[in-house]
Amino acid sequence: MEAARQYNVHDAKTHFSKILEAVATGQEVIISKAGEPVAKVVPLAGKVHRTDFGSLRGRIKLADDFDELPEGWDETFGTAE
Repeated sequence: MEAARQYNVHDAKTHFSKILEAVATGQEVIISKAGEPVAKVVPLAGKVHRTDFGSLRGRIKLADDFDELPEGWDETFGTAE
């Protein structure tokens, strides 16, 4: 993997569009002030592309006892009848 490119604050402001283009292609960019790194611009995690209701069908599994309360729940939260 390519090393992160580094810009000082002035150059980062001047070349902001160029920095965004680099980040969009997966690169990381370091912003420095007085020669010391102060920030890292990184790509966002991938987006989930949901196209329609039910697009996650078959990909999510719920346990059979999903809606059952654990033993002792009533006493702990004062909801016992």
